[in-house]
Formats: sequence, structure tokens, C-alpha cells
Amino acid sequence: MKTLVIGPSWVGDMMMSQSLYRTIKANNPHAEIDVMAPAWCRPLLDRMPEVNQALAMPLGHGALELGERRRLGIALRKEAYQQAFVLPNSFKSALVPFFASIPKRTGWRGEMRYGLLNDVRKLDKDAFPLMVQRYAALGYDASRIKSAADLPQPILWPRLAVNQTEISTVSASFALTGERPIVGFCPGAEFGPAKRWPHYHYATLASMLIEAGYQIVLFGSAKDHAAGEDIRQALSPTAMNFCLNIAGKTSLDQAVVLIAACQAIVTNDSGLMHVAAALNKPLVALYGPSSPDFTPPLSAQARVIRLITGYHKVRKGDAAEGYHQSLIDIQPTQVFSELQQLLAAKKELECGF
Repeated sequence: MKTLVIGPSWVGDMMMSQSLYRTIKANNPHAEIDVMAPAWCRPLLDRMPEVNQALAMPLGHGALELGERRRLGIALRKEAYQQAFVLPNSFKSALVPFFASIPKRTGWRGEMRYGLLNDVRKLDKDAFPLMVQRYAALGYDASRIKSAADLPQPILWPRLAVNQTEISTVSASFALTGERPIVGFCPGAEFGPAKRWPHYHYATLASMLIEAGYQIVLFGSAKDHAAGEDIRQALSPTAMNFCLNIAGKTSLDQAVVLIAACQAIVTNDSGLMHVAAALNKPLVALYGPSSPDFTPPLSAQARVIRLITGYHKVRKGDAAEGYHQSLIDIQPTQVFSELQQLLAAKKELECGF
């Protein structure tokens, strides 16, 4: 079975899509899976053992460009794919498999894609409350899976592959000597301060962890670097020596490897949260207005802290510096306690107790 997947365009969604690839391979070990996605996704796809190759989607997010999609599809006909899975819900995302004349084209109905998709699933959101369930369900015949309860358990969660040689090499390139165990912080969030735990709370937690013998490493994109500096500047001069801000200074692949080097991760609701979960790192995920009910961290070693219920569609908090009160109310001592429990459990597991 030669399969093409039209992948999503966000880090978290791309990570969760691996559950579909793992499901396909579990059902058919000889399946060959190619994933078409934005070029930046390649570092993630290259670390998914189920993926045969990553194909760059050259068109920008939101661009229809019908002629170019037709050209792409026609160029793929020689690959003789037998099935396509279209994960985004947009009309345009279904065009390339249609133009590629792939016999079976599977996906949720989305933007009225009858014809473009010929294995169209009508989504009952209540029956499949989690995004990972929706992805995994596509790997089975529609007549068999009517709700998440019908999915074989356990769902195959995302798992990225990183080896120790890579960890040693990349750690050395950032002067991470291993003298102290690392706790990683992911202080950024896609939609700004309203989804961020306040920098002063991160700084307090960093001070507690540094006092306990840890090194802090701050991860994120270039736009998260300033948030990382806010954390560092709130530390004492001595503590600052043990807090390294590499947000915006790594490639995505380097960030994945260095997260794998961490003992644990503290993170906002972000794409890197899903990367850390896929690396099976002990992690504490901090939620405010956004809800973990749809896209939680998929790891048995993850703890979610959230003090409110429901989903609140806000882009800016009403507290100082744009933070949301529900995140301000999460205290560093609570996060530190959760981390201690996770690290103790990890140590017991490693010792075989």
C-alpha cells in the first residue's frame, strides 16, 4: 500500500498526525507513507520512523493557486499512490490528491469536499473529542469506527526518534556540558501573552530549580527570545549563569534533540509541548484560556495544570503585560511540586523499583 498524506501546517497538529502514520503501519506493516507538508516540517517527519519521505508543499498557507496544485498532482501520478489521507479540513488541501488521480482519497468532510474526496467521513465532534482520535480514526474503515470508543486501545501516540550520539553532539555545540541535569522551559505561545505563564513565575521556578542543582534551558522560536530574556533578567546574577536562552538560536531539529537531552520540561500550551510529549519527557503543561480537552500533551509522563474550565477565545489577557489571570494564579511552588513528583517517578522507573 503506497500512501500519500497531506499533512497539517502547525507543529502540534503535525506531531499528533503521527498517530495516524503509526496506525497505518500497525494495520499494514508494508505500507509506504509519504507526507506532503510545509518544508519546515521535515525535521519532525524525518524523526518519525513510519514516514518514508517528506514531500515539500511549496504553496503558502491560505494560497489557493489552483494551477500549481494541479501541476503538483499531475507530477505525483507517476508515484502510483493507492490511497491519500487529507488531514487539513480546507477545500484546497484536497486538490493535490484529486489531481494525482489517487484511487482512494480519505478525510473528514470539511469544506464540502465531495468529489475531491471519495472516502468522506462526517465528523461527530462529540464522538471524537480529541484531535488525535480524529486522526487515528481515519486509519480504519468508516463502517468500523463510529466513535472514539470503537478505536483499538491504546491509541498509538506520537513518538520521535533521537539517539544518544545526536544528543551529545548537539549539546556540546551549545556548551551544555552535562555538569548539571537540564530542565527545559518553553515560555512562548503562538498567540502571545494570554497563553503564557508569566515570566516572573518562570523566573521564580528557575531559581528554585537552580538552587536544587539544575541547569535551565529556554526553548522557542526567534519571536520567543524576548520572553526568554525577560525570565533571565528576573534572576539573580548568580542564577543567570545557569539559565541559557537559546530561543531563536536553534534549528527545529536541534531543539528536538536538546529537548530530548532534558530531564523534564515546563511548557505553555504550544507546539514544543507536543514535541516534548512525543519524546516522552516528564513535563508540566500550563494552560489558561485554551483548553487541554482537544489537544492535550500525549504522554503518560505529562501533568496538566489548569485552574479554570471551558474554552476562552482571547488573544490578550486583561492583567499586566497581557497575561491571563488564570495563568497568573498558577503558583511556581505548585509547578515545582509536580516536577518533583514526575522526576521521582522517573528515577524509580529507571532504577526498576
